[in-house]
Amino acid sequence: MLFIADQWKDYELIDTGSGERLERWGDVLLRRPDPQIIWPLEQETNKWKKADAHYIRSETGGGHWEFRKRLPERWTISYGEMRFYIRPTNFKHTGLFPEQAANWDWIIEKIRKANRPIHVLNLFAYTGGATLAAAYAGAEVVHVDAAKGMVGWAKENLRLSGLEEKPVRFIVDDVFKFVQREIRRGRKYDAIIMDPPSYGRGPKGEMWKLEENLYPFILSCMEILSDEPLFFLINSYTTGLSPTVLKNILTLTMTMRYGGKITSGEIGLPIQASRLVLPAGILARWEEEV
Repeated sequence: MLFIADQWKDYELIDTGSGERLERWGDVLLRRPDPQIIWPLEQETNKWKKADAHYIRSETGGGHWEFRKRLPERWTISYGEMRFYIRPTNFKHTGLFPEQAANWDWIIEKIRKANRPIHVLNLFAYTGGATLAAAYAGAEVVHVDAAKGMVGWAKENLRLSGLEEKPVRFIVDDVFKFVQREIRRGRKYDAIIMDPPSYGRGPKGEMWKLEENLYPFILSCMEILSDEPLFFLINSYTTGLSPTVLKNILTLTMTMRYGGKITSGEIGLPIQASRLVLPAGILARWEEEV
């Protein structure tokens, strides 16, 4: 299944080709590399040439931004009632993955239709897109990420969206240690969202490798689920990983214990110039049977 984030007004994937994407973030045009774009650029139009900033990859790794004009340090874009700060970072990212809007819409719908109080745990939560969606829908949210700067960015996005009075706890912590502490505390959640990295290191050098550690980590997370969980959402950007793998893991864990149903597939962005879809990650969703 293909989940397309096609409801944006402040973001647009204008064109793609030759390893790059041309995007509009509000009024700002950015040109960035993307390894999925292995087809040629049909024509380098004036829009490509007039990009306000262009991320140039280095042959030795990494890269840098070249600015055609002076941009604000950061600016805002909206998705519905949610607002986000955008800023070009040193790693080509902007602080937001627009394809995730397909998940935000689903999260909002699931929480609103639950007709009961919902407690959500968002792990590897980055700048808080899913946190904002859950809070906006009326859930109580715990947002956990090991990067202090990202958690601070998420707090700013919450305030920017006028959601600062919502019951959201922001925690800077190693997500694995946090889950183990929650197990000992006996805390329970009705929904879990996670976007785990391919590789990572804990505060004491512990090695995380998604292919080896995801399954046991999900088993740990199940220990803090309530008796009637609403959903379990896994998103991944790990290259070469099939959405069926995520589906199989949720089948062997969540479905075996709770029943319910699972959907999985790719997540993508519509390309305005070609009417194609740019794949931008995979997901699997377990949800309670209605």
